[in-house]
Amino acid sequence: MSNKCIISIDMGGTKILAAAINSKDGIIALIKRPTKPTSSKSDYIKKLADIVSELIVKNDLSRKNIKAVTIGFPGSLNPFTGKLAEAPNLGVSNFALKSLLQKKIPFPVLIENDVNLAALGIKKFGVAKTAKNALVVFFGTGIGGALIFDGKLYRGSDYSAGEIGHIKIKSHNELCGCGNRGCFESIASRAAIVKKIQYDMKCGKKTAISKLIKPTEKIKSGTLARAVKLKDKVVIKRLEEACKVSGTVLANINTLLNLDMIVLGGGVIEAMDKFMVPRIMASFNKSVLNSSAKGLTIKASKLGDMSALYGGIVLAEEFLGTKV
Repeated sequence: MSNKCIISIDMGGTKILAAAINSKDGIIALIKRPTKPTSSKSDYIKKLADIVSELIVKNDLSRKNIKAVTIGFPGSLNPFTGKLAEAPNLGVSNFALKSLLQKKIPFPVLIENDVNLAALGIKKFGVAKTAKNALVVFFGTGIGGALIFDGKLYRGSDYSAGEIGHIKIKSHNELCGCGNRGCFESIASRAAIVKKIQYDMKCGKKTAISKLIKPTEKIKSGTLARAVKLKDKVVIKRLEEACKVSGTVLANINTLLNLDMIVLGGGVIEAMDKFMVPRIMASFNKSVLNSSAKGLTIKASKLGDMSALYGGIVLAEEFLGTKV
């Protein structure tokens, strides 16, 4: 590898992605590893340092060409200090992520909320290139959001803007990972959908899920997609419930903000965009103030899992002035 690049990492609730990437070549090398939530901060630091080292060694990357390491982490954090306030789905809080990791690797370290990072990637390289005011929403283990105002990422006064997953839904009382009840993500995230399907199965309802995976296997987005293709009534019902709530929440946000684009992403959307997006749009249209949605488009992200990886390129330029 002769061109400058960064190592961009997306730390999720079930997997970690790391890529050597730049604007010219795109993804030069990629590693994907499963991960499990843990309360140990040292475990996360070790995982991140190890995957950086593995990516370099396995792909014979030139260290002198690596200009930064960027990390998308699912939680409320300050990208300027590099401190994580809390990440409910990963079980950590008050985490000096940047400074601790910087001691383990020789490259400048930058951190950002994972969906904020994805939004930067989608704005620069994806479907939101022409959007002025946009909301990016990722449906996965949880639900994360990011806001683009006047073409720029809006982080908020305390860097926690976009936490759409923790908007309260009054008619629901499900326990969320943050400790509160009735949060949007406790109703419509993949984890919430799966929890409801598992409850249905315990109640004796017949579903193709039991034939698609082993009893000890996790129900992932791909499994849900396969069940939808088989016209599984249990799975379709739970997904449609999630779509209905999602559309209403997005409509309320758009009525407030009058956006020109909403981008949907994450594992659930990537696996079932043709099923999910039309249903979310139908619910959205029933709830939104029409005048606020005249110029709005709702799109699925085409970058998929790679959104946050591309966002690292934008983050490195913003914080370090480094163009790769």
